[in-house]
Amino acid sequence: MADQPILMLVDMVADRFLSGRPKRISREAPVLILSYEDETMTPGGGANAVANVAALGGQPLPIGLVGDDESGRLLIEVLENAGIPATGIHQRSGYRTPTKTRILGGGHHSIKQQIVRFDIEEKRDLSPAEEEIIGKQLEQWRGRAKVAVLSDYGYGAVPPSLVERVREVVGPDGTILCDSRYRLAEFAGLDGATPNEEEAEALLGSSIPDSLEDLATTGPRLLKLLGAQFLLITRGSHGMNLFDLEGCCQIPVHGTDQVADVTGAGDTVIGTFALALAAGATPLESALLANYAGGIVVMKRGTATLSRRELELAVTSNPRPLADLQWAKY
Repeated sequence: MADQPILMLVDMVADRFLSGRPKRISREAPVLILSYEDETMTPGGGANAVANVAALGGQPLPIGLVGDDESGRLLIEVLENAGIPATGIHQRSGYRTPTKTRILGGGHHSIKQQIVRFDIEEKRDLSPAEEEIIGKQLEQWRGRAKVAVLSDYGYGAVPPSLVERVREVVGPDGTILCDSRYRLAEFAGLDGATPNEEEAEALLGSSIPDSLEDLATTGPRLLKLLGAQFLLITRGSHGMNLFDLEGCCQIPVHGTDQVADVTGAGDTVIGTFALALAAGATPLESALLANYAGGIVVMKRGTATLSRRELELAVTSNPRPLADLQWAKY
């Protein structure tokens, strides 16, 4: 997986974490007053998928949009400090970078708990000029990567209309993966996708079954709806389901179902999945590695990544996801 390039067209998000110690109850309102301790900003949304590819030793080639504001400038700075090229990240004039701010509180030696979150969100579709900018950047990276990731959080930077142009860049033998929060069905021409359970059920129009027999009936329907070759569904404490053209499988969760924080776990999954595919792994091998990676980051606080060493240790120390894997042909 080391040094494998991944083309990444993503909705860029800044994740801010403000933490403090409880001071007292306010006399103005029945709310807690925190004494400020510190603040951090990490890549969120599609930018978190980019950061995860880099943390695992891959070479992300990100394309996205940020505002000409503090969050946008800090986000670019954080990515560049991680050795990630920012030449494909365009600053929009008058645009506010999507920013999710979490307020955390707790004692000096205790784990900080999230008290409230507020979001700055501004959806703006690509202008013709911005589509041209993205198109030129795609052309500059033509032939560089054989796997592409589309991470659509609904902020407008990843329209389904660009799938065809991405296909031209990765070539007919390349692989396009997508994670779309609200409109996965609109991304025609994909090779694979990594929706969570809720997103997959919205696509299917019904709940995802639990039994392997019922999954074997559901799989072909889902693949046909997307026109895809494989589909990896993340299901929280129930692990993952992988569907391909031949059959489906249930992958048990790595670790415990008592998670610390699910923030950004889906970004870790698609980043790991894409990187493994680029290295020549099969969809099943890639799904198993992504399952391990997701199980690691949900035990970390905040928007997290993992290292190659952490992934190696998880694989060698816990054979259960492979030993308990269940597979059924259609």
